[in-house]
Amino acid sequence: MTTPEPTSGLAHHLLIAMPHLDDPGFDQTVTYVIEHSAEGAMGLTLNRPQALTIQRVFESMDIVPRVSVDPALHPVLSGGPVDPQTGFILHPPCQQMWQSTVVLAPGLWLTTSRDVLAAIACGQGPERSLIVLGYAGWDAGQLEQELAENVWLTVPAPTQNWVFEVPFPERWHAAAHLLGVDLRLLSATAGHA
Repeated sequence: MTTPEPTSGLAHHLLIAMPHLDDPGFDQTVTYVIEHSAEGAMGLTLNRPQALTIQRVFESMDIVPRVSVDPALHPVLSGGPVDPQTGFILHPPCQQMWQSTVVLAPGLWLTTSRDVLAAIACGQGPERSLIVLGYAGWDAGQLEQELAENVWLTVPAPTQNWVFEVPFPERWHAAAHLLGVDLRLLSATAGHA
C-alpha cells in the first residue's frame, strides 16, 4: 500500500511554530519548506542565528578570502536538527549558477556546493546569503500529522526581501503577520474544539 500524496504540497511555504509547540528545537521557529511529497518533507529554519561566522566557515573549509566579507550579509543559521554539518546557502539569483544550484522560487536560489562559498570569498558570489547548517526533516505523513495537531501555521513563502531582510528576532511574529495572525493573542495550550 502506498502513502497518498499530500492534499496540498507545502514546498515553498513557511511553517510557523504555534506558541504551544513544546519542542526546544522548533520553539518559535520559522521554517522554509524546500521539499514536500508523499515520502516526507525537508525544510530550513530561518530564524536561528549561530555565533559561528562566515570567516570560521571559510577556515573550516580551507577557503582563503581575497576580499573583506561582511558577516552581517552572510549570517550562519541553524537550519534544523538533522545533519548539522551539512551546509545550504540560500541566496538571491546571480549571473551564474554553481555546481549544485537549484532555483527555489523567483528571487531565491539554493546552493549546496563549496564553489559558491569560494566565490563569496573572492567577491564574485552573491552579495548576501544565509548559510544554513543542518535541516528539518519529516518522514512520510509526519508533517501532515503535525498540521492536523495544530503544531504549525503555514503561509506561502514571501519574496526574497523577506527572507534576507527581516531581522531574525522578528521573523516568528512577522511570518504570522503575513497571515494576519498576532501570535501574542494565541494560547500556549493546544486543544481542539
